[in-house]
Amino acid sequence: MASTKEIKRRIQSVKSTKKITKAMELVSASKMRRAISATIASRPYSSYSWEVLEALSGYITESANPLFITRESKKILIIVVTSNRGLCGGYNSQVIKNILSLLRENKNKQIDYISVGKKGETMLRRLSKNVIASFNEISATPKLNEIFPIVDFAIELYKKEEYDNIFVASTLFKSAIMQVPIVEQLLPIEKGKTLKDLEEIKKQASSVKVEYIFEPDYESLMNIIVEKIVRTKFFQMILDSNASEQSARMLAMKNASEAAGEMIDDLTLVFNKARQSNITREISEISAGMASVN
Repeated sequence: MASTKEIKRRIQSVKSTKKITKAMELVSASKMRRAISATIASRPYSSYSWEVLEALSGYITESANPLFITRESKKILIIVVTSNRGLCGGYNSQVIKNILSLLRENKNKQIDYISVGKKGETMLRRLSKNVIASFNEISATPKLNEIFPIVDFAIELYKKEEYDNIFVASTLFKSAIMQVPIVEQLLPIEKGKTLKDLEEIKKQASSVKVEYIFEPDYESLMNIIVEKIVRTKFFQMILDSNASEQSARMLAMKNASEAAGEMIDDLTLVFNKARQSNITREISEISAGMASVN
């Protein structure tokens, strides 16, 4: 059994660690609340606008906008969204696991990466050398203008036909204790389920004569709004990932604090047993000494 001094040092060390993890838990909880508020507030707009865009893809010619053009999938670009810092449980590793699964499904295709976050970049460079760009300057409270360079770079690559599919590997925020890693196609824009809903609306409104005027014209309008909606969808993915990261870090630090508390209790019990053993031994030695004198 370790000496009481050594056990006492270990208890003090664990207590110091617990103070750090508790402070990090409180900071992460504060950041998490702000991140969740931003994510939930923007989610309806992002979701509905993307559904409308998918539905409109059924009514627009592919030549009207290159982002609707579907090509044979030979070259794939994956935008990997991870964190800049660690201590967030399995948040980053789950994203990489999804990418490895996608790699197995597309063995014969060229796959390149754009990393968003230092942790993802580090892991991707270990797995592959095909990291064409990295963006590690996203703030803890992401702004729309911060993601423009990333998504605009990807859009230009798709327009130039350098890639046939562009995916985003990120994390969907469900709740403070549940975050789901996903890989979702960003480009090309495909027809969605809302196309059927629009058909029903058209049938119901067929008896009503309404004339719509597009300014400047339909195709020009689509060219303007398509890229804006793609940016909005990607921004929502960044917000979801940020909320997931802060939630995962808060939960990891909470678990670490609880584990430290349990370790302190166990070490305190061991310390008390060791101290009691020392006292018992000392009493025995004193009794034996007195008996020898008599």
